[in-house]
Amino acid sequence: MEATVAEDSVSTTPAESAEPTKAPAKKAGKKTKTLELTLTVTGTADGEWRADLKRGTTYVARNLAVAAAAVSRAAKELHQDLATPIDEVIEEARSEQAARVAALEAELEAARQALAELE
Repeated sequence: MEATVAEDSVSTTPAESAEPTKAPAKKAGKKTKTLELTLTVTGTADGEWRADLKRGTTYVARNLAVAAAAVSRAAKELHQDLATPIDEVIEEARSEQAARVAALEAELEAARQALAELE
């Protein structure tokens, strides 16, 4: 009895092997895992800034003192639409502090004059 061998293999020519192989298709509907962090920065007219950081509903950091300059730099790094209003608030606080300093200097000068008159 003779056995016949069937050839199912296909030979490839050099031109066929040079074709790029297709990358497997990405799975449809795959969601990217997101991480929710909430940074809350609050400031006062006195120029004091505080920060809280939450991950989901859990506080990671609370009531941290932050310099106004650091808040301004961070906002500029994040986005100009954040930086503009924050810088306006910082400038307003700076103006109020400058006015307070001027008033205190005037009060100090008046107190010095009153002291000089008592001597």
